[in-house]
Amino acid sequence: MSYRLLADLVLIVHALFVAFVAFGGLLALWKPRIAWLHLPALAWGALVVGMGWICPLTPLEVSLRRQAGQEGYEGGFIEHYLLGLIYPADIGRGSQIALAVLLLAGNAIVYALWARRRRR
Repeated sequence: MSYRLLADLVLIVHALFVAFVAFGGLLALWKPRIAWLHLPALAWGALVVGMGWICPLTPLEVSLRRQAGQEGYEGGFIEHYLLGLIYPADIGRGSQIALAVLLLAGNAIVYALWARRRRR
């Protein structure tokens, strides 16, 4: 398998994980057992965003791209691929922390609905 194909595979897995972190709570409303996968993913996603960390999948993808003879990129996955879609221009640490809090608060609402449904 070529390095480029592996890098593309890591990119797809990373994008799916980001989507799962953002919207997995809604899936848990549909299939409650998904919550047990989503909650740890949500915690990891909020920590990575809130603390300004780089997810380990990012350096893996960049390394594979460089081994394939492609240019890598600086910064994180979200900054490189999704920044323009998710974050406003020139986002600061305060805004990143606010987005992490919104991510958690939005999911807290979804999980409150989930818990309420389970009690019925």
